[in-house]
Amino acid sequence: MTMTDASGLNADDFTDQLRRLTSTFGDETRRQIYFFIRSHPGATANVLAEEFGIHANVARHHLDRLEEAGFVENEERRSTGVGRPAKAFRVTDAPLELSGAMKRDALLVRLLERAMSLLGPDAAESMALAVGEEYGREIAANLTDTSAHTTAHSALAAVAEALTAHGFAARPESSESGESLVSNTCPFGDAAVHHPVLCAVDRGLVTGMLEALGAKSSKVTLSSRARGDDQCRTSF
Repeated sequence: MTMTDASGLNADDFTDQLRRLTSTFGDETRRQIYFFIRSHPGATANVLAEEFGIHANVARHHLDRLEEAGFVENEERRSTGVGRPAKAFRVTDAPLELSGAMKRDALLVRLLERAMSLLGPDAAESMALAVGEEYGREIAANLTDTSAHTTAHSALAAVAEALTAHGFAARPESSESGESLVSNTCPFGDAAVHHPVLCAVDRGLVTGMLEALGAKSSKVTLSSRARGDDQCRTSF
């Protein structure tokens, strides 16, 4: 029997909605962007990029996540110059309910989990790694001039910023043993716990981005909580 409260919200719905809020607002920069837009309606991606010191593409990704979840909306701002009008954003009065995008994502994750089971661990991990590498190269290609990130530290900082925008809440760390990237949240959620081979996507993302950014080394090792480690950490 599923328990419900006075509003008719059952435990499963509450868990889904909590996951939705965590996925959307678990990233500190995204929270700050939301509050900035609330205080400055009409802000654009370029304005946010300048305000928070991030690339405009990273700002756009944060805006996409907020818009998908229904917390902000946009309208095209008229421009007298050439090119497409800039999108101006404002917050909405979104109720706490599952959006169409979140229901879609839940279905895709379920399909992914079934595919992982049918493929078997070896084939699934190879596929996850290849997809991560390909997508990592695509992300890096849209960020900035790759010549600016040839050192390990600068490349890893760029990777951390990009992965954070994609829901990983990542941060770079330097130590005597080398450079590493720590991810505090995982966009795969419980799916990674049930199918740790998905962690290969993380390794592939970092490898692909480092290669595209022109880092001198892109060979990485991975530890993850889904596999019993203390942290989700990618080191190289």
